[in-house]
Amino acid sequence: MTRLALFDIDGTILRDDGVAREAYGIALRETYGHERSLRPYDFSGLTDPQITHIVLGDAGYPADEVESKLAELWDVYLREMRARVSAARIRLMPGVVELLELLMNDERVVLGLLTGNIEPGARIKLGAHELNGYFPFGAFGSDSAVRTELPPIATRRAVERTGERIAREDVVIIGDSIYDVRCAVPHGAISIAVPTGPTAAEALLAEGPTHFFETLEPCPEVLNAILGR
Repeated sequence: MTRLALFDIDGTILRDDGVAREAYGIALRETYGHERSLRPYDFSGLTDPQITHIVLGDAGYPADEVESKLAELWDVYLREMRARVSAARIRLMPGVVELLELLMNDERVVLGLLTGNIEPGARIKLGAHELNGYFPFGAFGSDSAVRTELPPIATRRAVERTGERIAREDVVIIGDSIYDVRCAVPHGAISIAVPTGPTAAEALLAEGPTHFFETLEPCPEVLNAILGR
């Protein structure tokens, strides 16, 4: 039996001090001329393309105009991210590295990402603490703007990489937002929710995750939930 553990990034593995939002705001301004504040928005669990359509849609930009400049937007965003990201501006969540180290060395587990970030942005964030080596593949906002479409993409890539059959019930989605929990449901996947991001514990519990933990520190209960013991 192979378990596929798919980790969200923001609020689950790490949190930044606003660097991504700074870079994104500059990219919106430079690409679309968007000047409004991003402070009212909670982006937790949303994909980067979804965020862009919400923000610019609220400002009156037609969807076709938004789509036509997305590639340019990402170019500017990534440029600004590379100029800003550092280990000092990225904070790791409690116990995550220790957990990843244990899982990476367990032959029963395959690690991957499931995140709303476009892949290059995800790699920049993880690179601040040299975490990309834990995640050779994943499913990203650059694969689909719809988060519920990401689990099958990640599973297919895991199968292609390992040659192993991975059953629906052996896919574990780990995240800090209601959308991490929700995207597991249509695919029969296991969900593990942690309130280490901006979403309150009560809101996560209301979604009915398979498991709920305060942190991802590698206690027996967390390991058992991932390994299916």
